[in-house]
Amino acid sequence: MSDTRRRVKVYTLNEERQWDDRGTGHVSSSFVERLKGISLLVRAESDGSLLLESKISPNTAYQKQQDTLIVWSEADNYDLALSFQEKAGCDEIWEKICQVQGKDPTLDITQDPIDESEEDHFEEIPETTHLVELPPCELSRLEEIADLVTSVLSSPIRREKLALALMSEGYIKKLLGLFRVCEDLDNREGLHHLYEIVRGVLFLNKAALFEVMFSDDCIMDVVGCLEYDPALVQPKRHREFLTKTAKFKEVIPITDSELRQKIHQTYRVQYIQDIILPTPSVFEENFLSTLTSFIFFNKVEIVSMLQEDEKFLTEVFAQLTDEATEDSKRRELVNFVKEFCAFSQTLQPQNRDAFYKTLANLGILPALEIVMGMDDLQVRAAAIDIFSYLVEFSPSMVREFVMQEPQQTEDDVLLINVVIKQMICDSDPELGGAVQLMGLLRTLIDPENMLASTNKTEKTEFLSFFYKYCMHVLTAPLLANTAHDKNSKDQPESSAKINPVCPDNFQTAQLLALILELLTFCVEHHTYHIKTYIMNKDLLRRVLVLMNSKHTFLALCALRFMRRIIGLKDEYYNRYIIKGNLFEPVINALLDNGTRYNLLNSAIIELFEFIKVEDIKSLIAHIVDNFYTALESIEYVQTFKGLKGRYEQEKDRQSQKLNRYRRDARSLDEEEELWFNDDEDDEDGEAVERRMEDDFSDSYEKFMEAKKGAANGANGANNGKSATIPPASPTVAPNSSSSTVKTVALPATPVVKTALVGLVDYPDDEDEEEEDEEEDQSPRKRPRLSS
Repeated sequence: MSDTRRRVKVYTLNEERQWDDRGTGHVSSSFVERLKGISLLVRAESDGSLLLESKISPNTAYQKQQDTLIVWSEADNYDLALSFQEKAGCDEIWEKICQVQGKDPTLDITQDPIDESEEDHFEEIPETTHLVELPPCELSRLEEIADLVTSVLSSPIRREKLALALMSEGYIKKLLGLFRVCEDLDNREGLHHLYEIVRGVLFLNKAALFEVMFSDDCIMDVVGCLEYDPALVQPKRHREFLTKTAKFKEVIPITDSELRQKIHQTYRVQYIQDIILPTPSVFEENFLSTLTSFIFFNKVEIVSMLQEDEKFLTEVFAQLTDEATEDSKRRELVNFVKEFCAFSQTLQPQNRDAFYKTLANLGILPALEIVMGMDDLQVRAAAIDIFSYLVEFSPSMVREFVMQEPQQTEDDVLLINVVIKQMICDSDPELGGAVQLMGLLRTLIDPENMLASTNKTEKTEFLSFFYKYCMHVLTAPLLANTAHDKNSKDQPESSAKINPVCPDNFQTAQLLALILELLTFCVEHHTYHIKTYIMNKDLLRRVLVLMNSKHTFLALCALRFMRRIIGLKDEYYNRYIIKGNLFEPVINALLDNGTRYNLLNSAIIELFEFIKVEDIKSLIAHIVDNFYTALESIEYVQTFKGLKGRYEQEKDRQSQKLNRYRRDARSLDEEEELWFNDDEDDEDGEAVERRMEDDFSDSYEKFMEAKKGAANGANGANNGKSATIPPASPTVAPNSSSSTVKTVALPATPVVKTALVGLVDYPDDEDEEEEDEEEDQSPRKRPRLSS
């Protein structure tokens, strides 16, 4: 029992003045040696780790709010709160805090916080004045009361004392009684004073006062006081709106009276904060922080109570998907779920995760699948809002459901296809719903939010599913609006000159622009799948038809799609573009634009500039070969001349590369002559042998290079002798009669016939024996192989 009583949630206030949930655990109070004092300890119920260790300081101001909250500040801008599951546990800890500080546990605050600016003046406050003395609650004293309340707002100490005085004397209910009297008497002056009083009491920022003011029997009178703003000629009719216009609809009867009361209270307090009270000035920003916290904790409590009531939520979803449910009833059910999801935004991430898992288990996604396909615009709009909450919180949960849908289901009723159809069929002229749905689709198909998934195959599986079952639905309007005319079949494949039906309707053009934006996203993030789809459907050709549209924004979307494809520098795409002659629509658009200096002109030129700077050789060659004549007259930028220059440079480079291995016989003979002449003065046999070996290796390497790049055979007549190709490392063997080099022919290398070049005669080589030693020919007399 004690465990349940002491079960708490720990909250801290962040910089945005929102409460962050630090975890759930069990609180206790005990002496901590390290802190040298009685401390509050909260240990996590999951693993027993320490969530909070806070010494109960004698000077810390603790506040008890809403019977189950204890709030305090430990340092500048560091506020803490304990939210108890049961009131009894809160009372026990509050008594312990008051015992340590020596305070009265019947009060809801233990200290009067002292502002630094007032520390010097603290001694001036008489010790006997523990509370601010309030004037009697009478009609004649309303002005005096209003002045008092207004005057204390600048002093934290006096605000605290006034709050205690108002609570101790039951003053709030007396004031509200005077309001009824003033209204009956139509006493406008008194009503204006009461406006100032009630507004000032709200700015005291005390939860204990809020509990009284926002109770069922007081809140409408509080709203009534706030109707009589002195700055207004006529009072506002807020009570009339809350009681007559704003109707509380129980789509499913709520049996829990506490829950119903909490929902009413939260709605009315939210109305006071958002509608009635003026926007606070810079100096008043923190005056209503407790009011914000009051609403926040109420919403958390409402969501928790509804979430725990499984019978209630089960009935909601059962009626939502029941075909027999009336349209008006279904509209109320969808709006309830939407409001429920909106409230859940106040939950912390771990609690929100549990909340959406509860909705998923109850069948929220199948229900949305049915509801989003209905004709009722209000129902569809609410369903889209619910779907956006789900996608933004957990795209993986939606993807998992989509992939688990039965395969026998028709493509049209798959959830994502229902979403795409809603996007396509949006009746709003500005396509507000379509833009929202397009953003949700992009979130679902974004690989970036698939990476953190525990299921490593999610990316592959989902993208395969999407391109198989959904992509054709997404691109259907695009393909329908860029259809070929009847004669297009007779045209060659490379021709892009078709007579399409370009959309002149602005709404259709907007829709196609949204679809192109999504496809451009796919090009950037889906490499394999989108490439296959573009190639199979010849999608780029169809997209470029939109370059003819009278809507420039649509032509720019089509151009952006092509620019993303070229930006990938993928040769598969480049070959596809060249084969389809897909630059033609772009260049036609540039030429049709004439000399107008506009966004379309700049975007097209940037496309060609990118190709030039990145030196995409295949595209440069295609553009210059096919379109340079049309583009050479454009001289206000150097882009096209630069393309031509790149083209010429590449052409020269290729030409030089070929010529390097295609030299004629005469130039080769001259080189050989020089080579032989360099060796004429070398008379020594051994030196000749060494030189011969080195030169032969060099000449052989040159020959092998020449052989790879040159054509078979050589110019000149063959004298009947064939030369065998020596090995890479010829074996040199000395002979007693003469120096010869024995060569071994490589069987895998074909014999190359070549012309013998003129030999240089040497004095010691004139013997006729050389004619009989053809196979033992000296390397110095061996003919060099030419190509």
